[in-house]
Amino acid sequence: MAASVAAAARRLRRAIRRSPAWRGPSHRPLSSEPPAAKASAVRAAFLNFFRDRHGHRLVPSASVRPRGDPSLLFVNAGMNQFKPIFLGTVDPRSEMAGFRRVANSQKCVRAGGRHNDLEDVGRDLSHHTFFEMLGNWAFGGEYFKEEACSMAWELLTQVYGIPVERLWVSYFDGDPKAGLEPDLETRDIWLSLGVPATRVLSFGPQENFWEMGDTGPCGPCTEIHYDLAGGVGAPQLVELWNLVFMQHNREADGSLQPLPQWHVDTGMGLERLVAVLQGKHSTYDTDLFSPLLHAIQQIANLVLEDEAAFLASLERGRRIIDRTLRTLGPSDMFPAEVAWSLSLSGDLGLPLDMVELMLEEKGVQLDSTGLERLAQEEAQHQARQAEPVQKQGLWLDVHALGELQRQGVPPTDNSPKYNYSLRPNGSYEFGTCEAQVLQLYTEDGTAVASVGKGQRCGLLLDRTNFYAEQGGQASDRGYLVRVGQEDVLFPVARAQVCGGFILHEAVAPECLQIGDQVQLHVDKAWRLGCMAKHTATHLLNWALRQTLGPGTEQQGSHLNPEQLRLDVTTQTALTPEQLRAVENTVQEAVQQDKPVYMEEVPLALTAHVPGLRSLDEIYPDPVRVVSVGVPVAHALDPASQAALQTSVELCCGTHLLRTGAVGDLVIIGDRQLSKGTTRLLAITGEQAQQARELGQNLAQEVKAATEQLSQGSQDVAEALRLSKDIGRLIEAVDTSVMPQWQRRELLATLKMLQRRANTAIRKLQMGQAAKKTQELLERHSKGPLIVDTVSAESLSVLVKVVRQLCEQAPSTSVLLLSPQSMGKVLCACQVAQGAMPTFTAEAWALAVCSHMGGKAWGSRVVAQGTGSTTDLEAALSTARAYALSQL
Repeated sequence: MAASVAAAARRLRRAIRRSPAWRGPSHRPLSSEPPAAKASAVRAAFLNFFRDRHGHRLVPSASVRPRGDPSLLFVNAGMNQFKPIFLGTVDPRSEMAGFRRVANSQKCVRAGGRHNDLEDVGRDLSHHTFFEMLGNWAFGGEYFKEEACSMAWELLTQVYGIPVERLWVSYFDGDPKAGLEPDLETRDIWLSLGVPATRVLSFGPQENFWEMGDTGPCGPCTEIHYDLAGGVGAPQLVELWNLVFMQHNREADGSLQPLPQWHVDTGMGLERLVAVLQGKHSTYDTDLFSPLLHAIQQIANLVLEDEAAFLASLERGRRIIDRTLRTLGPSDMFPAEVAWSLSLSGDLGLPLDMVELMLEEKGVQLDSTGLERLAQEEAQHQARQAEPVQKQGLWLDVHALGELQRQGVPPTDNSPKYNYSLRPNGSYEFGTCEAQVLQLYTEDGTAVASVGKGQRCGLLLDRTNFYAEQGGQASDRGYLVRVGQEDVLFPVARAQVCGGFILHEAVAPECLQIGDQVQLHVDKAWRLGCMAKHTATHLLNWALRQTLGPGTEQQGSHLNPEQLRLDVTTQTALTPEQLRAVENTVQEAVQQDKPVYMEEVPLALTAHVPGLRSLDEIYPDPVRVVSVGVPVAHALDPASQAALQTSVELCCGTHLLRTGAVGDLVIIGDRQLSKGTTRLLAITGEQAQQARELGQNLAQEVKAATEQLSQGSQDVAEALRLSKDIGRLIEAVDTSVMPQWQRRELLATLKMLQRRANTAIRKLQMGQAAKKTQELLERHSKGPLIVDTVSAESLSVLVKVVRQLCEQAPSTSVLLLSPQSMGKVLCACQVAQGAMPTFTAEAWALAVCSHMGGKAWGSRVVAQGTGSTTDLEAALSTARAYALSQL
C-alpha cells in the first residue's frame, strides 16, 4: 500500500510540473455544484473575509507603473508595493510603516522579469499578462504558517464552497545544498486541517522556495492546487494560491541568513478562481473577460488600423527578404544588416524573432554573429547617451535595519537639509548642523564602535543637513568635522536613505567613534547646482504640459549639478518647434524671477487638487508641496485652479527660493525610450548660455556652407573638399552640446546640403570621366586591349572612365592606373564579355596590384585596387603581359 501511494505521489509531482492548466474544453463540470457568482462578488468575498473575519486592513491596488522602483518594468505581484516593508526600508513617517495585517486585489502585468508569463500566454487558457492577484499579508510576525494556511483553507472550502476532494497542496521538501530542512511544519498543518496525506506533496526549491530576486527576503512556500479532472482519470492540477513564508534573506554572496522579522505573503489569481467557481473551462469565458471581448469586437476598427499597418510592414519585409535571397549563394547566410533594418531595433518594425521564423521557413540561416555585433553597437550607442550609473555605495541591509529597530534607534532627523536662506545680494546661505555619531559601519556593512585613519565608512547620525539621494535628486556631498577639532575634515561623498535612516559615506582621516559630536557642512556649489536643476525640472515638466497638453505625464527624473533628465509620456516625438516652445516657456518663468513656495501639509489636503502633479509613490504624511509663484495654501485651494496655471508638485527635494537663479534652460537631447515615452536632457545657467552660443556659431558655419554650395563649382577637388566640410559639420552638430531644436534643424539642412553636394560631385566626375575617355580613345586605336595611365582624384572617377571606355568599345578590355601623392597608385579595370571566363577583371587587378605591393577586389567583370610604386611603366608592362597571356 505504501509503495503504491509513493508511486502515485511521484506521478502527481510530474503532473503538477507539466500540468497545462485548462488546455482545452472538457465535458466534465469543474465542480459538483458551481455557484454562479460574479467576479465582483468573488473579489468582494475575498476582501470581506480577511477584513471582517480576520482583522485585515484593505489597501487599494497600486498603479501597474512602478514609479519608485527602477528594478521593475511593471508591477508583477501583489507584494511589490510592500517591498519597503520586506526590505526594512519603509519610511517610518509613512502610512505603510503601520501596516500589520493587509489584504487587497492587485492589478499585475507580467511581460518580463523574474515572473514573466509571456511565453505561456496563448498556449493555455489560464495565463495572462494582465491579471488581478488576490493577496493577504502579515508583517513583522503578526501571524505565520498555521494562521495563513487555516485562513486559506477556510476561505476556499467554507466561503467559496470548493469541494475539499478537488484540492491538493504542496510544501517545501528542503535543499541540502543550501542547508535548508524540509518544511515539515507546513506539512503537519495541512494534515491537521484534514488534507489527506496522498494529496500533500513535497517539492524542491524550484517549485516551493520563493525569492524576491537575486538578493533580498525569501522563504519556503506552500501551494494550493485545484484538480480540473474531478477524480475522473489522472489529476489535472492547476495552481490557485501560493502562500510564501519569508523567513530568510538571500545575501549578496548567495548565502541565506535568517530575517530579523518574519512575514507572510500570499497570492491567488482572481481569474483562475473565478473560472473554478463559475464552472468555466477557460478564464476567458468568465465574466471578467466576456464583456471586454464583446466590446473589443464592436469597436475593433482602436485595432484593425494597427493590424493593417503591421500587415503592410510584414508584406514590405517579405519583399525585402525575397529580394535579398535572390542575391545570395546556396551557402550564404542572410546578412545581419538587412535583418537589423527589418527588426524593431531597426527601421521597418518587424520583431526579430518573426524575421528569423520567416528565414527558417525558407531554409536560410541568419548571420547571428553579425546581428550580435550590431546589437552591441546599438547598446554602446545607447549607453553613451544614458546617464552614467553611480556606483552602489555602502548600504544598510535588512539585518542592520532590524538591529537598529530592535535597539530603538529613532529615524534620522533630516529636516535641517531645508535650512537655507536667500541673502539680499542674491547668494544663498546654508546653515551647518551639529549631530552625534550613533553608529559606524565598515565597507562591508559591519557595525563597529570606531573607524581608523584612512578607512572608508558609513556614519549614522541623529540628525543631518545632507540631502540623501531620492526623488531623482543626487545626494549632497561635503564634509564633517568633530566639534572642537575643526581643522580635521572628514569628506562625505554621498548620503542615502535606508529605511528612514540617513547613511553618510565618508573617509576618516583620523579616528572616529560612536558618541562623537560632529558638525556637518554641505558642498554649497554642489547643492546649489542641484537646487537649480530641480527647480528647472519642475518648470520643464510644467512647460511640457503647457505646450503638449495636460495628458503629458512625468515618468521619472534624475538630476545632478551638471544636467537634468526628465522622462515624460508623449504621443509622438517632439518637433523642433515644440522643443523651442517648451524652452521659451521655461525662460519666461525664469526671467520673471518668481518666488518658489515650499510647505509641509497633511497628505489628505492634496488628494483632490486639480492640476497637482504627483507620482505613483508612497508619500510621507505630512507631505512637502512645492509651488512656483503661488503660495501653497492658495495652490491647494480647489476653487483657485492655481495648480492648473503654474507648477505645483509633491516633492521632497531642495529647491531655489526664486526661479531667476536658474539663469537659462536648454534642452540638449531627446530620444524615445519606448513607444509613448520620451527622455529629455537639459542644462541650465552658464552651461545653457554656452550651448546657445555654440549653436549660433554652428548655425553661421552651416549658412556659409549653404552659400558656398549655391555658388557652384567647376572643380571636382573643390567639390570634394566642400562635401568633407559638410560631413565635418554634421559630426560637429550631432555631438556638440547645443539646443536640441537647433540641432535637429541644422542636421536636416546639412543632410540636404550633403545630397546636393554629392549630386554636384557626380555630375563633375561624369563630365571629367567623359573628357578623359575621349582623350584615351583618341590615343588608342581599336583593339582588344587598352592599358594606360590617367589623372583621377578618386577610385570612383577612375572606375567611371573605365566603364565609359568599355561602353564605347565593347570588345575592348581596359585597365587604367592613376598616380597619387606619396607614390600611391589607384587601379581600375574591366574585362570585355567575349574574353571571359578565362580572363577575369578580379584576377587582372590582383596581378597588377600585387606587383605594386597592394590589394585588389571586385568581380569577374569589374575590379579595382590600390598599390604603391615609383615605376609606373613596370606596372603597365605587368598589366599588358598578364592580359595578353589570358586573351
